[in-house]
Amino acid sequence: MTTIQYINTPDQLAKLCEQIKKESWLALDTEFLREKTYYPKFCLLQIATPEWVACIDPIALPSLDILFEVLYSPSIVKVFHSCRQDLEIFYQLTGKLPEPIFDTQIAAPLLGFQENPGYAMLVSSLLNVNLNKAHTRADWSKRPLIEAEIQYAADDVIYLCKIYQMMLQKLAELGRGDWLERDFAELSNPDLYEVKPEKSWLKIKGKNKLTGKQLSIVQTLAEWRENTAQSEDRPKSWLLRDEMLFDLAKLQPETVSELANVRGINERTANRYGAELCDLIMAAKNRAPIPLNEKGRPVKKTQQQEAVLDILTALVRIRAEENALNPVILATRKDLEELLFNDGNECPLLHGWRFNMAGMELVGLLKGELLLGIQSDKLAIIENKCLN
Repeated sequence: MTTIQYINTPDQLAKLCEQIKKESWLALDTEFLREKTYYPKFCLLQIATPEWVACIDPIALPSLDILFEVLYSPSIVKVFHSCRQDLEIFYQLTGKLPEPIFDTQIAAPLLGFQENPGYAMLVSSLLNVNLNKAHTRADWSKRPLIEAEIQYAADDVIYLCKIYQMMLQKLAELGRGDWLERDFAELSNPDLYEVKPEKSWLKIKGKNKLTGKQLSIVQTLAEWRENTAQSEDRPKSWLLRDEMLFDLAKLQPETVSELANVRGINERTANRYGAELCDLIMAAKNRAPIPLNEKGRPVKKTQQQEAVLDILTALVRIRAEENALNPVILATRKDLEELLFNDGNECPLLHGWRFNMAGMELVGLLKGELLLGIQSDKLAIIENKCLN
């Protein structure tokens, strides 16, 4: 069994950094807490290669600057599973993002796995190992960590090393080694990790059912909630839950006493923020909301729309068969509806390997630049030569 290095002094960290400089890739994972804060509290960083494994204690160490300096080297591939939260911590601490990245969750569908598979499922399927879940809910901020907790944390990157090597080999055998470059490059886009308070309302579901005044209030309160949660480092749901934003938008209290009588508003919130919230509500209902600009799917699709979706589905099935993929991995009916009705950049078919495999042609079909026809008794994608 590989000895786990527990790094909690500057001298140990400096020696580890010298080890890291020799590597071409590293498996990484983090342990953090977020139940009582807005920003994740960084508690442990695990790093492994096939030869060694280390658990680094950011709580004990005065600085991680020398570590990040070597980790961010473009000559070292950083391997994660579902890396968005890990990278959010890195970005929060350094204001930068490491690259290049390899994410096993993103790579898995190209090897026949379902979309967004869990780490335990990959370990079980590829390594025939059932992960120990005994410390899933451990308090990683307490010290000292017990030996079993350290082993539990280290196991994640030990197995991640093995999965990465297996995936690289299989991707190479299938000729898909470079398919994921754009997907992985997108993970180092700072826009993914910067929360803009003025746009926080966009993530709230049900906003399209509000009147103009109500929408303006929800937009204003959502921005206030995000700013306040950030400045106080508290979960935003502790301030106002989404359903409370809607209640306030509909009831529109004008005084603290009226606000305090709204069901679900606790006394602390009313006393501390009541006057400010009432002022925000009064101002918001007297100005026009930011337009939704949501095209949205029709409640009931027409036969023509269903037929178009069938044609798009046919193209997906052709390209999936050519690449030995389950068509659902390439695109679901919901993905195709997103492409057809919303024209949004959020559609997965407009990004990464899916865009290269099918998305570009799907867009061409919708624009009339391509046609779906029959050649030699088979469906084929044909250039529309009649298009001027």
